[in-house]
Amino acid sequence: MISKEEILALLQSTENFRVERTVSTTNMDKFCEAICAFSNDLPDSRQKGYLLIGAHDDGRLSGLKVDDALLKRISGIRSDGNILPLPVMTVERVEFPDGDLLVAEVSPSLLPPVRYRGRVFVRIGPRRDIASEAEERILTERRTAYMATFDATPCLGATLDDLNLEYIKDEYLPSVVTPEVLADDKRDIKEQLASVRLYDRVHGCPTYAALILFGKNPRFYLPGAYVQFVRFAGKTIGGEVLNEKRFQGPLFQLLPALESFVSDAIITQRPVSVSLFREKTVINYPNNALRELMMNACMHRDYQSNMPIRLYQFDDHIEIMNAGGLYGEARPENFPNVNDYRNPIIAEAMKEMKYVNMFNQGIRRVQDMLLDNGNKEAVFDVSKLTAFEVNVFSTVDVPQDVPQDVPQGGTQDDAQGDTQGKTLDMWIEEQIKKNPKITTEELAKLSGFASKTIKRHIIKLTHIKYVGSGYSGHWEFVENETGA
Repeated sequence: MISKEEILALLQSTENFRVERTVSTTNMDKFCEAICAFSNDLPDSRQKGYLLIGAHDDGRLSGLKVDDALLKRISGIRSDGNILPLPVMTVERVEFPDGDLLVAEVSPSLLPPVRYRGRVFVRIGPRRDIASEAEERILTERRTAYMATFDATPCLGATLDDLNLEYIKDEYLPSVVTPEVLADDKRDIKEQLASVRLYDRVHGCPTYAALILFGKNPRFYLPGAYVQFVRFAGKTIGGEVLNEKRFQGPLFQLLPALESFVSDAIITQRPVSVSLFREKTVINYPNNALRELMMNACMHRDYQSNMPIRLYQFDDHIEIMNAGGLYGEARPENFPNVNDYRNPIIAEAMKEMKYVNMFNQGIRRVQDMLLDNGNKEAVFDVSKLTAFEVNVFSTVDVPQDVPQDVPQGGTQDDAQGDTQGKTLDMWIEEQIKKNPKITTEELAKLSGFASKTIKRHIIKLTHIKYVGSGYSGHWEFVENETGA
C-alpha cells in the first residue's frame, strides 16, 4: 500500500490519470466509475491509480472521519459484481491532523476492458469518460497481448521467501543456463528468475510456475496442487479403501517421491511357470508407462482448479484423472497426434529436469509399453470439458469379451490381487497346446488383441517354434540344450 509521504505528494500534485480526489462519501457511481477507469489504464502506464476520498480538488483535506461503515462500503465495490472483471484493489484509512483520508489503490487489469454495469470507463488526463469505440478496441487488443498462460501470471502476495532459492540457484539455473553464462551473470536473483519466467518484474512477485515448481508451500496459494492416491478393494470406486496417500509440495520434490511410490507400491511382479523347467516374471503394469502418464498429468493439469490429480488403483485397473480437458490445438478428433501446452513454463522446466521429453510421443510410447507387457491399451476419455481421464488395465490374460472356454485362472492372492489370471503369454501357450495348428490370426480373433500384438508376444516365447510353412505347418515346444 502507498505510504503517507506518497499520499501527501499526490494531494499536492495536479489531478491526472492516476489520481481522483473527492469530498463525497455517498456517490457510489462516481467511485465505481473511477475504479473502473483506473483498472483500464488507457495510457498503459502499468501504474496504480488512486481514489482519494476526503480531499478537495486543490488537495486540502475535508476533515472527514472515516468509519467502519464507509470502509466496508468502498471495499465492497470490489466484489459486488458491478465491475467486471473484478478489480484488483485495496482500501485503507489514513489519518492526518486535518482529517482522515480513505485511499482506494487500484491496479491496472490484466484483462481489459473492464466494465462498470456494461460500460467501459477510462481516464483521459484528469477527466473520466466513457471509452470510444477506438479506445475500447485498444483495450481489447491489449487484453490479447496480456493473455498469458496461468503459469506465467504473477502470484500476487507471494515473495521470494516463498521459494526454495537454494535449490533454484544450485540445481535448476545451472541446468537451464550454460556455466559460462551463469558465471558472468552479475544480476540479482530477481532478474535471473525473471529471465526464465519465474518472476514478474512489473508486480514484483514470483509467477505461479515458480510456486508450483519450487514453492515452499504451493497449496497455500493453490489448494488443489497435490496428488491423491487411493487403493480400492474390488473393481469400482464403491469398494473399501485399503490405502490412501497424499503427495504435495513443489514439483521438484513431489515428482521423485511419486516415481518411487509408483515403482515400489503399485508395480508388483511374481514368477510364473511357463513350462516344466522354465519360469518368467509377470509384471502387473510397466513402470515407465505409469510414470509417463503421471508426469503428463502433473504437466498438463489445470492448476487453477481445486481438484487434485487422482491416482486410483483397483483390482484390475488404474484410473488417473486431472483437472483440465484437452487444451489449445488439441481436440478429441486429433488426439493424441496433436498436442498443446496449458503450462508451457512448467513443461519446459520438467523437460530440463529430465521428467518429460516434449516430443509429443508420450501416448504412443505408453501404448507400446503396455502391449509389450501384455496389458490392453490404455483407454483415454477426452470427452470431458474440465477433466482428462485415462484407465490402464492390469495384465489380465485376455479382455472381458473373450469366449468362456478361455481359462480364467488366478486368485486374490496372486500379486496381492493386482493381477487377475494368466498373462497373454501364458494364454497363447495354452491355446497352442490345445491346437498346435492354430494361426496367429485365429489367436488374435479369439483373444481380442491385434495380430501384431500376438506376433510380438510369440517372438518372445523362444521355447515355441513353428515347424513347416503356411497352413500345413504346426507349433512345437522345444527345450534348450541345458534343459533350463
